[in-house]
Amino acid sequence: MASEKLQPIRVWTSKNGPNPWKVHFVLEELGIPYEEKYIDFPDMKKPPFEAININGRVPAIEDDNTGITLWESGAILEYLVETYDKEKRSISFEPGTADYFHAKQWLHFQMSGQGPYFGQAIWFHRYHSEDVQSAKDRYIKEIRRVSWVLDRALEGREFLVGDKCSYADIAFIPWFNVAFYPWYNMKVPGAFADQIDFTKEFPNTAAWMDRLRARPIIAETLKKRAATL
Repeated sequence: MASEKLQPIRVWTSKNGPNPWKVHFVLEELGIPYEEKYIDFPDMKKPPFEAININGRVPAIEDDNTGITLWESGAILEYLVETYDKEKRSISFEPGTADYFHAKQWLHFQMSGQGPYFGQAIWFHRYHSEDVQSAKDRYIKEIRRVSWVLDRALEGREFLVGDKCSYADIAFIPWFNVAFYPWYNMKVPGAFADQIDFTKEFPNTAAWMDRLRARPIIAETLKKRAATL
């Protein structure tokens, strides 16, 4: 489907949460028109959004081009590339190939490893009502573990899969962005930049993230997102 013939995909999103950024990045990379529907956290458990995502979280999408409503950021990324990147395979891979399955592997690692652990680290460092040092230590350790796994995988490589940036790489940007890079219009340092020397401890991961963030579409989308905060 040519992008100029597509109806905009409705993207239910929030101004603060990292997970919706993945969807924005992939939509921008694929040149798919979309409409942002911002929703505050208390309203995610109420109509009309609860009919879209019973779990009450963002992102979620409504695609009138296919009639599909979908939630969970990883599922949305797979849907977008398998529906709208079939011809060019600009950020995805031919089904059935090793690269195709390896991209899924890394997406699942992001969803099960990076996202939950980075999210819990943020929670216990910034929002939990009690100061639970053991929890803080545990999740900082997990941030290091996830970053180390990626650092090993990226030794001698520019990207996780094949020789190009794919949706699997892109999926990791939002949480690393929150953890180690300035945000809120560059006024707030990364959440863990004072505890982990990202560039020194994980040079391959840091260089990879710098490459991804320097991509024109990604850089521009990061600016747009920062402007909403």
